[in-house]
Amino acid sequence: MAIKPNEEKVLKYMEEKGYDAFLVSDPTNVRYVTGFTASDGAQKILFTKGEKIFFITDLRYSEDAELECPECEVAIWRLPGKTVSDMVEKLLTETGCKNVAFESDFMTQNEFSVMDKTVSAEKIPTSGVIADMRMIKTPEEIQYQRAACQISCRALERLLDDIHVGMTEKELAALLSLYMVQEGADTMPYGNILISGARTSLLHGVPSEKAVQYGDFVLMDFGCQVNGYMSDMTRTVVVGKATEEQKTVYGLVQEMFDRCNKITKAGTVGKDIYLESLKPLEGTPYKGYEYNNIGHGIGLFVHEGPFDSITDETPFPVGNVRTIEPGLYIPGWGGVRIEDQILITEDGFENMIDFTHDLIEL
Repeated sequence: MAIKPNEEKVLKYMEEKGYDAFLVSDPTNVRYVTGFTASDGAQKILFTKGEKIFFITDLRYSEDAELECPECEVAIWRLPGKTVSDMVEKLLTETGCKNVAFESDFMTQNEFSVMDKTVSAEKIPTSGVIADMRMIKTPEEIQYQRAACQISCRALERLLDDIHVGMTEKELAALLSLYMVQEGADTMPYGNILISGARTSLLHGVPSEKAVQYGDFVLMDFGCQVNGYMSDMTRTVVVGKATEEQKTVYGLVQEMFDRCNKITKAGTVGKDIYLESLKPLEGTPYKGYEYNNIGHGIGLFVHEGPFDSITDETPFPVGNVRTIEPGLYIPGWGGVRIEDQILITEDGFENMIDFTHDLIEL
């Protein structure tokens, strides 16, 4: 069977580095290289010289692997007294591999200890190899993410009719997930944030039993998946009429957001985006209530690189899909975040989110 394009990338990387084998352990990277959609925390992909690819799994997922990854040879590791490392050693020996690169950033100390004792080949730690490959999206990946963003926008339009005094955060979050699935998303929501009132200062607050009250901010940071590829957007609305302070804080976040947009293009680095976002806060009492990471790449995983943070100086490549999400978070009072998902293009960027940035009063 023909080797898939992303598997070819790994084989080419091995050839360039002089590696006999490469062991992929991160489930997101397993899906990226093979297209495998089922879930098994112990699944591994072993690339070896001679362009052989082994899908290491157990009997629960062997049929899925054979159907979705016919180019791979399925290797069942779960036998009495055996470990994944025993299977890796067996396959490396059979294919004559003298060294094996592995994802050191996705391996526990215990897993490495077992592999170190079991695998006789030279073990070469690597970090971020496939994450770097994932940074630039293919036309197909971009199509999936556009679709996910469109679904999210339609779901939010529906949810606005449900947001009213007395509804709990949990009820609204459940409705939002339902609407996204009804609009065409995959059926595995990935942890949407829907919080209200003073709780909106919690950057990653979990929906609770709190009921929405008149005058509350309601912050919704959410997204869905289409064929595994994610959307991510945030909007903050007011139930009832906004106070002057709510309007002021919201307006500052809008200005932060607009300044970020104006300098975002291929070659921009996240550090500059972050520093630009701070300028509207100078001389205001809200300086210091911002967060130091206001954007990230997104694909099969919600937080990919590069990041819009003070420490990230990775230039944005053409084809990178990412978010812009400045906000202000005031403990005991509340917070505002606005977030869009964009595609970096040759001449700037394309906004995948089609939803107003203006303050909505419900």
